[in-house]
Amino acid sequence: MALGELPADLILKNGKIVDVFTESVFEADVAIVDGCIAGVGSYDKAKEILDVQGRYIAPGLINAHCHVESSMARPEAYVKEELRWGVTTLITDPHEIANVMGSEGIRYMLKAGGHMPINYYVEVPSCVPATPFENSGCIMHAAEMAELLKEEGVLGFGEMMNVPGVLMGDSEVMQKLRTYQEAGRVIDGHAPCVTGKQLQGYISAGINTDHEIISWAEAKEKLRSGMAALVREGSASHNLKAIIEGVVREQVAVSRMAFCTDDKHLADIKREGTIRHNIKMAVELGMKSEQAIAIGSFNAARIYGLKHLGAVAAGYQADLVVFNDLVEFVPWRVFHKGQDAWKLADEAEWLEPGARLKGSVNIGGELSEASFSLEHFSATKTYPVIEMVAEEIITEHGKIAGSEIFEALERNELCLIAVVERHHATGNVGLGLIRGYGIKNGAAATTVAHDSHNLIVVGTSPRDMLLAVQALEGSQGGYTLVEQGKVIDLLPLEICGLMSSAKGDELNEHLERISQKAYTMGVNPLVDPFISLSFMALPVIPRLRITDMGMFDVERFQFIK
Repeated sequence: MALGELPADLILKNGKIVDVFTESVFEADVAIVDGCIAGVGSYDKAKEILDVQGRYIAPGLINAHCHVESSMARPEAYVKEELRWGVTTLITDPHEIANVMGSEGIRYMLKAGGHMPINYYVEVPSCVPATPFENSGCIMHAAEMAELLKEEGVLGFGEMMNVPGVLMGDSEVMQKLRTYQEAGRVIDGHAPCVTGKQLQGYISAGINTDHEIISWAEAKEKLRSGMAALVREGSASHNLKAIIEGVVREQVAVSRMAFCTDDKHLADIKREGTIRHNIKMAVELGMKSEQAIAIGSFNAARIYGLKHLGAVAAGYQADLVVFNDLVEFVPWRVFHKGQDAWKLADEAEWLEPGARLKGSVNIGGELSEASFSLEHFSATKTYPVIEMVAEEIITEHGKIAGSEIFEALERNELCLIAVVERHHATGNVGLGLIRGYGIKNGAAATTVAHDSHNLIVVGTSPRDMLLAVQALEGSQGGYTLVEQGKVIDLLPLEICGLMSSAKGDELNEHLERISQKAYTMGVNPLVDPFISLSFMALPVIPRLRITDMGMFDVERFQFIK
């Protein structure tokens, strides 16, 4: 068929090929057979010919690092939105569901995503829980993680968040890393602001990538040290501009760079896509369109050893996206293994999650308004304050005198924030203060609280905070808003308290509605009402966080007493 002697299954006729090898465009046809590209050139014999009328045929896009659960959509709904914008390969880290339901949750994600018309790869979560400084639903040890290597679709090892454990040579951490190194798998990193000799030590342990890069200087150091830089643009983390501006300015090689989203709302994906959006941004910043597409496809495939993906060339899997142009990058058609991916996704049946996955919220304890009372703060002491940073998930470490807290709350300069343990009914409540969220006369709460996914609630009164917690216990997880003693909206996320059973459009409409209500209640327009909030409980991102055990100083890696 490559020789043109036998008919292909499908020919994409009169296309402009985006060549990721030479970063150029040339005119040609693409002949496809048995899900693979037979040849690129001039072809006429086929069972079916599709005239693309001069449109651009590019390799299917690859999201190099994402958490499907963070979209709050079940895998089938998430995949449909990714496909709509040209992504044909996902490299996912299901550590969100693993922290709630362990291996059972990971296997559900593999099955639910794996039967869709997409390459659905999993990086086995490395840190469940992320740290010993919070209670999670499950603890996964090295032996259990090694067992998951046998599962179809498992690609490598997920982001190693335990930087101190790596640098101190913790035996359990090292056993996990050795298992995946010896299996020849890629190991993802998670090393925000780690530089110098600590970075060298971290990399020498066998860690290959990092997506927690917020500046060009950090990206350059990690690239020069041999790491692959995964350039992130998500709903809460916007790092692409700073990094790509540096690439364009200094005209450096980009073969060890790929695009990713990490965490992105389904509503944001529906509006602009994921990797397509990254590519469009990069081009607007001055990068050649062919180079940006290579970063969003071929580079990711090479970094993760997916030699059959990422290019429009003979022998590669026929995962293709046909763009109308190389300005807006709007897909005209998307193919997975040479078939219409959109049609296949519409026809696919959805798998029903088991009963255990729908019963994960277990508050227990003697929770009351007193759990969130100002009586926990003494007028004679000084207290830490989480200072939110607009459009970032890092925070600053502020302070306030106990005698000033009440007036700061009255002026809406501060809010109360709490994390309630929700897996084992321990009754644990960590209580603290936050500046920059902005809600007035009410409370917002979510069971999506990275990475252990306890229940996080922020508000201005103990009464409203308690009502918010009770509402989410009743719905078995989700997002909720309470205003002056009344629940004004509740979005159920009943699958492990992380994902909705609803179809994509229904979920998007509810997400948009509840987010807009949060903004009318005073939430800072520069923060996402729920995604940004969910990161306040993640004790591996600088500088100050809160868990169900209390306020936590990430830089010192210890609780604040």
